[in-house]
Amino acid sequence: MPLPPTPRPPRLTRSGLILALYLGLAAIALVIGAARGHANVFVLPGAAPVGPWGLARGLALGSAFALVMVFVWRWAVHRLEFARRLGREFREVLGPLSGADILLLALSSSVGEEMLFRGALLPALPAGLWLSSLVFALPHVGPGLRFLPWTASSLVAGLAFGAMFVETGTLAAPVVAHFLINLVNLRQITGRPQ
Repeated sequence: MPLPPTPRPPRLTRSGLILALYLGLAAIALVIGAARGHANVFVLPGAAPVGPWGLARGLALGSAFALVMVFVWRWAVHRLEFARRLGREFREVLGPLSGADILLLALSSSVGEEMLFRGALLPALPAGLWLSSLVFALPHVGPGLRFLPWTASSLVAGLAFGAMFVETGTLAAPVVAHFLINLVNLRQITGRPQ
């Protein structure tokens, strides 16, 4: 008499993998922050307290930068063949994403990456703005030279996110900018209605 099949644990869904990856980055950021004696990676060490107006200023700054970056990407897609080709490549790599997947990816990547690259690494590294931005660009290296514009734009975005963090003293501006850029661009790349 054959034995019944052994039940397998369920595999992680795409959403589960996304959450695991970015929660892992957030945990690493908190460990780095605690090791340097400043566990609150959402606030720049030594920055003046951020009140409601400072937070609103950061949110406005992040939103304005995101609008500029999204405009530049849209312009490039309409005018430059390499940008259209890059969009097609991303569509193939990402596959179909639901609206919930896009929202989860945009939110978790913006919070997890900003906690690590700006909140934890920028204050901890010598020449922190430049080095944390270079480290941020490394995971944005794609397979082949055709992804080089994505890597270069990630370096520029990393420098801008870091400058916003230094200027405002809080991660609010870079998180909002990062979230909006990812949300709008992922919706465009995957062909989801906006």
